[in-house]
Parts: sequence; structure tokens; C-alpha cells
Amino acid sequence: MKLLSIAIPCYNSQDYMRHAIETLLAGGEDVEILVVNDGSKDKTADIAAEYQQKYPTIVHAINKENGGHGDAVMTGLKNATGLYFKVVDSDDWVDEESLKRVLAQLRVFTEQKEEIDMLICNYVYDKVGVKHKHVMQYRHAVPQNRVFDWNETRFKIGEYLLMHSVIYRTALLNKCGLNLPKHTFYVDELYVYQPLPMVKKMYYMDEDLYHYFIGREDQSVQENVMIRRIDQALLVNRMLVTEVDLSKVTNKRKQAYMRRYLEIVTTVSSILLLKSGTAENKQKKDELWKFIREENPYVYKKLRHGLMGHVLHLPGKGGRRIALAGYKVTRKIYGFN
Repeated sequence: MKLLSIAIPCYNSQDYMRHAIETLLAGGEDVEILVVNDGSKDKTADIAAEYQQKYPTIVHAINKENGGHGDAVMTGLKNATGLYFKVVDSDDWVDEESLKRVLAQLRVFTEQKEEIDMLICNYVYDKVGVKHKHVMQYRHAVPQNRVFDWNETRFKIGEYLLMHSVIYRTALLNKCGLNLPKHTFYVDELYVYQPLPMVKKMYYMDEDLYHYFIGREDQSVQENVMIRRIDQALLVNRMLVTEVDLSKVTNKRKQAYMRRYLEIVTTVSSILLLKSGTAENKQKKDELWKFIREENPYVYKKLRHGLMGHVLHLPGKGGRRIALAGYKVTRKIYGFN
């Protein structure tokens, strides 16, 4: 059995998917690389087939009708045979030496017959034009190089686990009811959030494993693109509320972390709606908060009475300016978008 299955969702990825695949091949026979061609119209399928022919015991090319990023991730998960599972987007890549060390640790778990639910590594914001790349690391938030649980975590504001930083146990993902929506961007938020109630045993390696490329004009995280696709972000935001009932997450540290995660996602949605400046989107912001209040009053109370909940509901143009200024500072500090 493979140690690690790695899904690469690909849509018209001919120009950059080779780099992603090549870095993952450093894992050798310990990895299963699932190249999921999501109905591409370029040479993506040909490139995937080429690698499958060259590395038949490592690379598996999967062709499917277009269903979007989340559907490609789910297709990868359904075909995964490895003990653990990771997603690598086709324009991103991994550090080869870090990958080898991660696999060595997963091998230790297997030999010692110890199952962990989630392995955490660092990721690098590889932003075009930025000389000093921002590294998202967790060395002050969690213990290093040993198994730990939520009671030992110390996540601060701005320290969030993203799809780039986690490797989940495959069986846990299959058990948690994960079902990412089709034709929807930003499902990575749901991917990393929904399994958390089942996560108990974790392990952190201070490795800059994942390189998250930011710079393509059409990239989904570009602010103007996010505003155009705001309805998809709102769908995911609502699913974060409905798919997990935070009031039933009994571990206090886990619940606090998940609440802050939901808070930052809701804040970004709200800020983008305000930033667009249209009356229609301002109404959508109000409807989002109304939805949260009606769907889960417990969550609404926690979010609405937090700092960002107050800021986002300051009245008039002055309140809007304060909210946008806070967003601008946060974006500069943490390097997103």
C-alpha cells in the first residue's frame, strides 16, 4: 500500500503541471500521484498520460468531465489507495527534500502501527515579484516532532491551517462526510475545515513543504477575481456554517480555533462585498449574516460580538472605511491575495 496519495486537480494546466508532477516524483514508490484532468481543452490529458506511461506504478491519469476544483479533489480522493492524502494544485509544487522527510516520518508511523489524523507542515507564499517569500509556519502554535492533541495547541490570530499545510489520513476524509460542491472555487476552506471535528491525533514537522504560487492574473485568489466569484465564496461560507455545528465541538481549544477560522472566512467575504461598493453586494453581506443568525444562533453570537463582527457592522461610510482599512493592514501583514 502507498504511504501517500497526492491528487493534482488539473484544468488547462499544460503550462505548469509538469513542475508539480516532477517535484512529487521525488517521493518514489511511496507516493501515488493522481493527476485528475477536469475536462481540460488543452494538452493536459496528453501530459498526464505521458507521465503515467513513464511511471506506471506511481502516476495515475484520471480523465473526467469538467466539475470544478472541488469535484476534481473528490475524484482524487475516491481513487486514492494511500494511507494518507494530500492535494497539490497544478500551479504549485513541493520541496523535494522536505517531501522525502515527510514520507520517512509517515513510514515510521506505519512501522510502529500508529495512526495520526493530520500531519502539518509549513507552506510558502511564492508571490510573483516578492523577493522575500512569506512562510506560514506553526512552530509556536503546536509541538514539534511528536504526536499531540488539541489541548496542546496555541493557534493565534492569523495562524490557520490551509489545504497547503495539511496531510489527512485518507480513511478520516472518507468517514467525515466530505462532499465538495461542483463548479465552485474556494472549496479548499471546506476541505480543511469539515474534517476537523474528527481530528484528534496530530503531528507537526517544521518543513517548508508546499510552495503556493500567487501571481497569475486569472488566479482565483486575486482580489478582483474573488469579487467576480463572490457568490461561490458565499456558498462555501454558508457550508462552513451548515456542515459543522460548532456548538457540538466539545474540545474548547478545537472549537475556539474553528470559530476563528469561520470568523476570518466570513470577514473576508464581508469585506469583499463591501469593497465592491455596490448596493447589491452590501445586501448580500447583510443576508450572509442573517443566514448565520438563523442557521446557528450560537455561532452568530460568537461571530457578531467579536472584534471583526463589530467592525463589519459599523454604520455609514465611515464604518466601511474602517473595515476596509483593517483588511488592508491584515492583507499586508499576512501576504494573502
